[in-house]
Amino acid sequence: MAREKEIKTQTLVELVDFIQSGSGKITEANQEEMIKMISLNIFRSLPPASHENTGSENIDPEEEDPYLEPSWPHLQLVYELLLRYVVSSDTDTKVAKRYIDHSFVLRLLDLFDSEDPREREYLKTILHRIYGKFMVHRPFIRKAINNIFYRFIYETGRHSGIGELLEILGSIINGFALPMKEEHKLFLARALIPLHKPKPVAMYHQQLSYCITQFVEKDYKLADTVIMGLLKYWPVTNSQKEVLVLGELEEVLEATHNVEFQRCMVPLFRQIARSLNSYHFQVAERALFLWNNDHIAVHGLTVNVQKMFMDMDAELFEQCQRQYIERELRSRELEEQQETKWQQLAAAAAAQGG
Repeated sequence: MAREKEIKTQTLVELVDFIQSGSGKITEANQEEMIKMISLNIFRSLPPASHENTGSENIDPEEEDPYLEPSWPHLQLVYELLLRYVVSSDTDTKVAKRYIDHSFVLRLLDLFDSEDPREREYLKTILHRIYGKFMVHRPFIRKAINNIFYRFIYETGRHSGIGELLEILGSIINGFALPMKEEHKLFLARALIPLHKPKPVAMYHQQLSYCITQFVEKDYKLADTVIMGLLKYWPVTNSQKEVLVLGELEEVLEATHNVEFQRCMVPLFRQIARSLNSYHFQVAERALFLWNNDHIAVHGLTVNVQKMFMDMDAELFEQCQRQYIERELRSRELEEQQETKWQQLAAAAAAQGG
C-alpha cells in the first residue's frame, strides 16, 4: 500500500512538472483523461461537519477545530495539477471547456464546504482562474455562488467556504463595467446584504464588507440601498456583530455622496443614537468614532461654529444671515434673467433661420 502511494505521488509530481514546463500541448484525448482522473480524486462526499458528529447545533463555528483531510498530500498534488492546467498558456479554452463544463464547476463549488482551509484556498484560486479564463462560464459561476448564499442564509446557516467565495467576488465586483447591470444590483440587494443576517457573520465579515464597499465605490448611487440594508439587518442582541456593522457603516459612509446620504439620514441617525446609548462600551465607543466621518463631522462643526457666533454677537450674526439670504436671492434672480435672455436670443435666431 505504501509503495502504491509512493508511485501515485511520483506520477502526480511528474504530471505537474510537465504541465508547468510548457514542453508542449497535451492532446485532446489526454486532456479528457486527465480531467477524468482529477475528478475521480477530488470529487467526493465530504465528511460530516464537526457539529453533526457531536450532535450539538449550538457550537460556535469559530471555536470548532477544522477537520484536516488525511489524504491531503495526494489531494494537494491533484489540485496543483488542475491549477497548472487552467493557468497554462498552452491550454486552449475552446477544447478545455468541453471537460471543465458547468457540471465540473458545480461539483467544484460543492467542495467549498470542506472544513480543511488548505483545500478551500486551492479551490478559491482555481475557481478564480476558471472565471478569468473561461468567459463563457462567468454568468453561470455568479448564479451558482448566488444559490450557495441563498441556501446558507435561508436554509442551513452553516457553510465553511463563504469567506473564500466572497474573496473571489471581491475581485469580480472590481471588474464590473459601468453603468452597472441590473443583475449585479439585484445580487447586492438579495444576496450580499442579507449575508449580515446569519449568526457566523464574524467569520466572513471582512470579505463581505470589502464586497459591499466595492459596490458603493463603483456606483455611489447604491449607497442608500446599502445603508438601508444594513439598518434592516442591524444586530439587536449581538454586541460583537454590532461593532462589526458600525465599522462597515463607516467605510460605506466614506464613499457616500450627499444626495444619497440625505435619503437615509433620519433612520441612520436614529440607529446611531441607539448605539450611542448601548450598555456595551465597545458598541458606544464604535458609534462615537463615526463622528470622525466627514458627513457627520463637517455638519457638526458648522453647527458648533454658528452657535458660537450667535452667543458672541447675536445682532451681528442675524445681520450677516440677512445679507447672505439677500445675496443668494439676487444671484438667483440674475441667473434667471440671463436664462431668459438666452432663450430670447435662441428664439430670435431660430426665427431668422426659418
